[in-house]
Amino acid sequence: MSSASTSASDAWESLFRTQVAVMRVLRQDFAGAGMSINEYDVLYNIARCPERRIRLRDLNESVLITQSSVSRLIDRLVARGFVEKFEDEFDARSTIVALTAAGVSEFRRVGRIHADSIERHVGGALTEDELATLQELCERLRAPFAPDSKPEKK
Repeated sequence: MSSASTSASDAWESLFRTQVAVMRVLRQDFAGAGMSINEYDVLYNIARCPERRIRLRDLNESVLITQSSVSRLIDRLVARGFVEKFEDEFDARSTIVALTAAGVSEFRRVGRIHADSIERHVGGALTEDELATLQELCERLRAPFAPDSKPEKK
């Protein structure tokens, strides 16, 4: 294995292990918030969409869980009054999910808890410059995998 391959592998393992460790702590902080981190992730992804609504199939591409898990989770969020589902008026095969007023309120409440947790566990470990560098590096790593990215021509 070349030194570049070893360096890439070591960097990936470090990033992955750090993400796992931080996610464990964040999940614990969510336990007391009355919402799972996966529920928050779904609400987050809907909240950042225009009019706080998205096609279910598009939501599936943005969240960290499987398609079948998203469908079940959406049904639970509908039952709790945080999300509503309806047919897409332009495509009868599609389902639209949208945040309700209660969903927006709950998303904001839990979002404050989540932001405080991130500040404690991530922000407290790095300087502002290091946080900016981390963000830039993560965005560069993620860019080729974005749905709208095109492979570079060689």
